[in-house]
Amino acid sequence: MTMTACGLDFGTSNTTLGVVDAGEARLAPLEGGSTTLPSAIFFDFERPGAAIVGRQAIAAYVEGLDGRFMRALKSVLGSSLIDEETQLNRSRISFRDVIGRFISETKRRAEAGGPPLDAVVHGRPVHFVDGDADADARAQNALEEIAKSVGFRHVSFQFEPIAAALGYELEQVRGEEIALVADIGGGTSDFSIIRLGPKRWLRPDRADDVLANDGVRVGGTDFDRDLSLAAVMPEMGYRSALRRPGLVTPNYYFTDLASWSKINFLYAPTVLAEIRQVVREAADPNRLNRLVRVLEQRRGHSLAIAVETAKIALSDAEAAQIDLSWVEKDLVLSINRTDLIEATKLLADRIADCISRSLKTAGLSADGVDAVFLTGGSTLLSHVRSAILDALPAARVVDGDKFTSVGHGLTVEAARRYA
Repeated sequence: MTMTACGLDFGTSNTTLGVVDAGEARLAPLEGGSTTLPSAIFFDFERPGAAIVGRQAIAAYVEGLDGRFMRALKSVLGSSLIDEETQLNRSRISFRDVIGRFISETKRRAEAGGPPLDAVVHGRPVHFVDGDADADARAQNALEEIAKSVGFRHVSFQFEPIAAALGYELEQVRGEEIALVADIGGGTSDFSIIRLGPKRWLRPDRADDVLANDGVRVGGTDFDRDLSLAAVMPEMGYRSALRRPGLVTPNYYFTDLASWSKINFLYAPTVLAEIRQVVREAADPNRLNRLVRVLEQRRGHSLAIAVETAKIALSDAEAAQIDLSWVEKDLVLSINRTDLIEATKLLADRIADCISRSLKTAGLSADGVDAVFLTGGSTLLSHVRSAILDALPAARVVDGDKFTSVGHGLTVEAARRYA
């Protein structure tokens, strides 16, 4: 039976889907002419049951439409939230169904004008969860169940850095080499060390070519969180003193507000009531009142978007501003690249440690790697890039497309598996 196959990179920040057309891999346009779709969804309360995805979802939220905005959906996999429900106005929806709605719409857009897609190679991080094999297996099982629930009859998986390596090998590798593929995405950092070459491409089984696979749950959203906690949340009352000696504001309001997947929980009436009580107990309530305004207006994601935008700007510029005049008149924060590096140094160190483990697993010294292939948006951050390249100073550096390399490689793999 003929199958129509695709490769799906459901990412924490962005999603791509590639189709196999006449044996060739191509990425499908998912929003206008773009092959990337932000992994975001907006449930419109004015139209019960209606959901908007991607850039349109972000725009609906920023415009202030009445609804529920959710982003970084993938981070729920591997956590207890995947089996829980969340409030949607007067109804509730499971997180599995939220992810299913997003993947279903992605699939529908890729199918437009073509046959139904019934086979998929789904990308997955090396570890959904650090140090917990059972939780890792549950996360993959959940993703497989969701994929089948939206109409995929055949579902298989490939590690995201291996997928990127296969695409790189097919299009750019002209001789034998050992490459380290670094995929620093929105939710995880994943590494594969693999033997590549034109003749190896023809092998049906590449298991012996993979020398190491490792990963750590550190990604772009973690850099957003730590930058926010260092540069923004103190202006909202983070770690500010209460009138009772030795007491400070509870941390979780601020860590949740700085974490994409937890922001919506702070809008609960009970949480707001609790925070208002903390304001009354504060030694200096002015900053905490800013926090209350953000939550009353349900603008937590606006804050996160502003921090993310500043982080991205600092990949090229030495300084950036975060305009919070919508919280309080004339409130504009200035941050520089040094602030970002200091706030997120421990995250970059964890990435460097993971590379060291990968080399040890592969039985290689640093000079045993011929090339480093970089993909994922967070490889644009200077100190992240340094954390990778400093570990492999002699290797040739190859920059892949930061947002489509994995999706393209998964589609290449789909052509191999389901041809």
